[in-house]
Amino acid sequence: MRIVAGTARGRRLAIPAGDATRPTSDKVRGAIFNVLGQFFDGGRVLDLYSGTGALALEALSRGCSDATCVDSSRGAAEVIARNAATCGFATRVTVVARRVADALPALPAAGFDLAFVDPPYAEGPGATLASLDRVLRSGAGVVAEHDRRSPPPDRVGGLVLQDRRAYGDTGISIYRRE
Repeated sequence: MRIVAGTARGRRLAIPAGDATRPTSDKVRGAIFNVLGQFFDGGRVLDLYSGTGALALEALSRGCSDATCVDSSRGAAEVIARNAATCGFATRVTVVARRVADALPALPAAGFDLAFVDPPYAEGPGATLASLDRVLRSGAGVVAEHDRRSPPPDRVGGLVLQDRRAYGDTGISIYRRE
């Protein structure tokens, strides 16, 4: 697993031990950024159920200014911090080792321009998507990863579906906050 493009292109990322983390593949991450846009001019990123931090680190590599990564696993949080340092982004990444439902209320209101939501497939992203309005700026993008057979709704609160794609068993739904 590596960073696909940008300033940290080619940097290899560590993966937490065990099978609790399902990292987003290089192919799917590349496809996500083909839809979102290849590069950014700043912007704050929120990566929920972050695992390795790969999605946030990819966004930083492509020009986003800083990222907050949330994962309930202490092991994953340590790996995210290590991966951020490997990419040269240690000072630009905040790692929160808490359950997403507990972390969201503590995050800044209207603080993020882009969010990634990649919960366990059995859980699905619906409940988390419904909780995001407060932390997103108007016009923010949201990428939800899910089982392609169980996509979230086309509209969740202030989020409106812009694009939906499938890559094998992985489904990607891209929303924009009104």
